[in-house]
Amino acid sequence: MKRACLIAGLFVLALVWLGPLLDAWRESFSAHMLAHMGVVAIAAPLLAIGTQLGPTSDASRAFVLALPASLVEFIVVWSWHAPALRALAESSLFVTAIEQTTFLAAGLFLWLACLPRRDPVITGNAAGAFALLLTSIHMTLLGALLALAPRPLYGADEVSCFGIVLSAQHDQELGGVIMLLVGAAVYLAGGVTLLARMLATPPRKTV
Repeated sequence: MKRACLIAGLFVLALVWLGPLLDAWRESFSAHMLAHMGVVAIAAPLLAIGTQLGPTSDASRAFVLALPASLVEFIVVWSWHAPALRALAESSLFVTAIEQTTFLAAGLFLWLACLPRRDPVITGNAAGAFALLLTSIHMTLLGALLALAPRPLYGADEVSCFGIVLSAQHDQELGGVIMLLVGAAVYLAGGVTLLARMLATPPRKTV
């Protein structure tokens, strides 16, 4: 299981980083969003599962790290979607590489901090669930802002993605929808899964 997840995660990374999303279609915001979601919402959890050493009974690690990891993810995601940084990433492959590396690092940090664990006092799973649900909320907010913005925030020219020519406004709207459908949904599913696991944990017996 872990080996398969690790291989799948590496395959997704290769598909995103070596394919046309960050090369031929680098000026398309929707292509950027597909790459972003591929890294943080698909590759990162797969790699986290594939590299996890094993479940732990130590709840303190998740309790201490999960919320800071969610905050780091928030800062990284919202910062790179500021128009100035987005334009910089579009204009330079070097900056794009930095952007993608920080996306992966933040995603791995969050998913590794939140992965299920054997926790007799359930605080670890509770912290992980809260962190993933919090991340889903800010992903939803950003996706909605991008999809509903009355004007394009990232350029004004037409762009091409998958051979389809889109206006800057439609390209941005599509990018916001991708974030809502992929990013927000994946983090929500992860948070709900951990929450269900926590609620299914039998109460601790007291002596």
